[in-house]
Amino acid sequence: MGKTIAQKIIASHLIAGSMTPGSEVALRIDQTLTQDATGTMAYLEFETMGIPRVKTELSIAYVDHNTLQCGFENSDDHRYLQTVTAKHGVHFSRPGNGICHQVHLERFGKPGKTLIGSDSHTPTGGGIGMLAFGAGGLDVAVAMGGGAYYITMPKMIKVNLTGKLNPYVTAKDVSLELLRILSVKGGVGNIVEWGGPGIETLSVPERGTITNMGTELGATTSIFPSDEITRAFLAAQGREEDYVPLASDPDAEYDRIIDIDLSTLKPMIACPHSPDNVVTVESLKDVKVDQVCIGSCTNSSLYDLLKVAAMLKGKTVHPSVSLSVSPGSRQVLTMLANCGALSDILASGARVLECACGPCIGMGFSPNSGGVSLRTFNRNFLGRSGTKDGQVYLVSPETAVAAALTGYITDPTTFTEPLDIQMPEKFLINDSAVLAPLPADEAVNAEVLRGPNIKEFPKSKAFTDSLTAQLVLKVGDNITTDHIMPAGAKILPYRSNIPYLSKFCFEVCDPSFSERAKAAGDGIIVGGSNYGQGSSREHAALVPMYLGIRGVIAKSFARIHVANLINAGILPMTFENPADYDKLSQDAKLTINDIYGGMEKGVLTVTADDGFQFNVICNLTQRQRSILLAGGLLNYTKEGGL
Repeated sequence: MGKTIAQKIIASHLIAGSMTPGSEVALRIDQTLTQDATGTMAYLEFETMGIPRVKTELSIAYVDHNTLQCGFENSDDHRYLQTVTAKHGVHFSRPGNGICHQVHLERFGKPGKTLIGSDSHTPTGGGIGMLAFGAGGLDVAVAMGGGAYYITMPKMIKVNLTGKLNPYVTAKDVSLELLRILSVKGGVGNIVEWGGPGIETLSVPERGTITNMGTELGATTSIFPSDEITRAFLAAQGREEDYVPLASDPDAEYDRIIDIDLSTLKPMIACPHSPDNVVTVESLKDVKVDQVCIGSCTNSSLYDLLKVAAMLKGKTVHPSVSLSVSPGSRQVLTMLANCGALSDILASGARVLECACGPCIGMGFSPNSGGVSLRTFNRNFLGRSGTKDGQVYLVSPETAVAAALTGYITDPTTFTEPLDIQMPEKFLINDSAVLAPLPADEAVNAEVLRGPNIKEFPKSKAFTDSLTAQLVLKVGDNITTDHIMPAGAKILPYRSNIPYLSKFCFEVCDPSFSERAKAAGDGIIVGGSNYGQGSSREHAALVPMYLGIRGVIAKSFARIHVANLINAGILPMTFENPADYDKLSQDAKLTINDIYGGMEKGVLTVTADDGFQFNVICNLTQRQRSILLAGGLLNYTKEGGL
């Protein structure tokens, strides 16, 4: 039987395990990336391991999230990141150089290589034929130290594209259509491979948009073939030598095949507050719009923004709309300026923000109270924009501009002007904002600078054979990492300060959670389906661990979050009978006995203080059991488990 593209890359990087879906596999990692909101913790973890130098082919630390420096906290973290990376062999992308996924796609991604990043949208690299995974910071630290990255061997979904997109219909609409088909949990346990004759009509930036949005499906990752489109993009970036052709075998088998005819698609829009709440743009026409934000790692490429500039040229943003545009990289911004497109954007009345994540993570440009904000981003979770009652919709750049010009949600296909954008044969290349690390002999005595906001990595507890804990919080389906550990300008500066950060844990669901969890001593959280959806932020596990959470019982988990729970020493459990969820009340006392034996069998029995008894599933590998019994991955690694 032939192999898919992902199976070929997994096979060539396999360290241990069987490539049978559902089995654990250990992969050799070629490249890593971090960003500053998760990176400080990742490098604190790497330092704790005591490994002097990274062992990957390439590791890069990007500063793209916490770029609003309203106090010393973010500046101190950036100074720490610059000095710790210089010492340990990691390249450092300075603030303003761009969003990690956009810059990595432009300058460093290589077809056929493996990449993990401490950001859930790392699968953007699949647009260039990389096998790229979002992961928790601790998993990235282990990979930098030469350790394997462990995943459950995924199933394979094939999306066959035929036809060609009509004018003003985009790659973002393709992503939203697949979210409409599969939902935010429909990709869990799968790798999505894109193929069919329609992919020949999609540029690498368009492919990157699609693989970026695959994260919202819950997919392990997404990937495109590496073909002549890929070669042309790499050649334009001055690195054609990185090109490697990659394609699935003709007799490769898939667990599911989905067919999408690009020529039949219409502009799509995801309504509040979930990326899969998708309808056609035309069905929402005449909804008044207050704000439009264009950018993020999903839609901030030169290709995207040249289209934006062409639509805005000679026109003025509607008086009732505030429009922001965030270029994805310094390369994009400079080329926009050089060709005159930036002037067209500015002349329209748009506000140009720096090359960073910005509004996507609530770092500025929050909408007005109850405001309708159309965004070209990948997530519209409740409160993520920084405004709790903000009504955030996800759209393509073309739909965003149409709304900015008219003041209402508007189908961009009603615009009749041709929009023919040609990608340049050569990109402007200037990597001066990516700082190389110190040579190994100089790094030995290099000083790492730490600010007072940087606190020690919290200590976790190893499991004993029995546990009695309070059910401190019961939540519903699709609880995201933004629910658990919010982002935003007020909170993100404290990502390296777990004690302070803990005050905001589950603030969206229950403002009293932090104090109640600390008072309980040992705690358990109960959740519904797809618990931990969204970001790779390990803080959504580290902070509950700091607050005394020992276990989470849910109907099902998102992939990255369940790995982060185990890494933090928190036991993830799923209901054997999902109906038992309804029989549990918050503040109940839950007792689990014979934890060691139950972990071995994969089934634990939980007894509530009212006598109700039920079973939970804990399908763990021997390695995962060892991590939990050691009190988390950091303890396990220090004991020689790298």
